[in-house]
Amino acid sequence: MHGNLPALEAALAAARDRGAEVLVFGGDLAWGPLPAETVARIRGLDALHVRGNADREVAAALADDAVTHWAAQRLDDDDRAWLGGLPEAQTVAVQGLGRVRFVHGSPRSDEETITDATPGERIAEMLAGVREDVVVCGHTHAAFDRRVGATRVVNAGSVGLPFGVPGAHWLLLGPGVEHVVTPYDAAAAGAAFRAAGGPGAEDFANHAAAPPPASTAAELYG
Repeated sequence: MHGNLPALEAALAAARDRGAEVLVFGGDLAWGPLPAETVARIRGLDALHVRGNADREVAAALADDAVTHWAAQRLDDDDRAWLGGLPEAQTVAVQGLGRVRFVHGSPRSDEETITDATPGERIAEMLAGVREDVVVCGHTHAAFDRRVGATRVVNAGSVGLPFGVPGAHWLLLGPGVEHVVTPYDAAAAGAAFRAAGGPGAEDFANHAAAPPPASTAAELYG
């Protein structure tokens, strides 16, 4: 999500129109240009959540970078405690797919990266002990759908900070796997980011208008 409330609203409306019954958030909710507003909207929803690495860092108010520090300051103690207490994984039974495990990075680490270029043998090590039919991850911000051994591994992309074409990138599951890109007004979103005054607002605005290509994920994360 990465603190991109306009993208979130677009994805929620599209999911509702498509008849989605269960919402699952894959982590990294607040790290971005509108942290408090995005977390408030998400906490008001009936949904399942997975904690991302950025959620851990914002919750602990770690100041490794300016956006983490700013987002932590924008959230109150209750919001930070909620972020820090989110589970590392969720498992949902999905008609047509079986049991689906949702994680942020990989099943063993919220910082481990999986892309469409990651060698299968490396992913197989990450899947050790996984019994679910499908693993849905995020973290590297570029959608893919691949099979490693008996497990289908799917990256949902990123609603608020994707690589690829402009829009909110999300995943619709059941009975198949559909990667969805929902357009939203990136210019208006950028104006809201700049008005909020956080660090990197201009970069977030530029990313919304023209995300880097999907191949960036493999170039950055292997």
